[in-house]
Amino acid sequence: MLLGVVVWVLTLVICYFFIGHYWWFPPPISQHGQAYDAQFNITLWVTGVIFFCAQIALGYAIVKFRDRGGTARYTHGNNVLEVVWTSATAVLFIGLVLAGTRIWAAVHFEDAPPDALKIEVMAKQFAWAFRYPGPDGKFGRLDLKQVDDQGGNPFGIDSKDPAGKDDVTSASLKVPAGKPVELILRSRDVIHNFFVRELRLKQDIVPGMEIPFHFQADQVGTYEVPCSELCGLGHHQMRTTMEVMTTADFDKWLQEQAAQK
Repeated sequence: MLLGVVVWVLTLVICYFFIGHYWWFPPPISQHGQAYDAQFNITLWVTGVIFFCAQIALGYAIVKFRDRGGTARYTHGNNVLEVVWTSATAVLFIGLVLAGTRIWAAVHFEDAPPDALKIEVMAKQFAWAFRYPGPDGKFGRLDLKQVDDQGGNPFGIDSKDPAGKDDVTSASLKVPAGKPVELILRSRDVIHNFFVRELRLKQDIVPGMEIPFHFQADQVGTYEVPCSELCGLGHHQMRTTMEVMTTADFDKWLQEQAAQK
C-alpha cells in the first residue's frame, strides 16, 4: 500500500514542476519560436494528462490488489479494451507528429524569402566564422589555397577577385531584427551543429555540403551560438554569439567593417 502512495506523491510532484514551468526554455525571439513553444505545450499537456491518469491508475491498482494473504487470481485481459486504447494512442500521437511536422517543414522545406540577407557560415574545429557581402552585394570567389585563419581570411577569399575586396568577415553573427536571414552553412573538417536556443533552431553542418538555413529574429539582444554536435576535444570551446541589432545599427556596423577593408 505504501508503494501506491509513493507513486501518487511522485506523480503530483512531477506535475507541479512541469505546470509551474520551472527550469523552462528562455523566451523565444522569433515567430517560429513562438509556434514551436505552442506546439510543445500542446504535446506536453496531452502526454501529461495521459501520464497523470496512468500513474494514478497504477497507484490504485497497487493499493487495491496488494497482497492480503489470499489466493492469487489472474485474468486473460480484455481484447476490446486493448484495441481501443492502442488505436486511440496511435491516432493521438500521429496527430501530434503531423501538427509538429508543419512547423519543422516551414524551416527546412520552404525557401528563404527573396529579400533575405545572405550570410555565409564556416564551422571548423573549434571556431565559427561569418561572411557578409560588401556594398556591392556580391560574395567574392573562394580559393582554398588562400585560407589563412591567422591572417583573417578563414574563408579563403580570392585576393584576385574584385567582388571579394569589400566582403566582411566576423567571428560573431550579427543580424538585423525583423529581417529574414539566410545562412549558407559549411564545415571545413567534421560535422558541427548551428544552434540558437532562443530561435528554437538547430542544423547539422556536414563537410562537403552547402546547407541553406533561414530564420528571422525579432528581439534585439545577444544570444549564445554553441556547437551542439560533439566535434572533438575542444568542442566545449566552440561557441560564439548572435547579436540581433536594429536595422540602423546593423547597417552602420556593416558599413564600418567594409570601410576598414
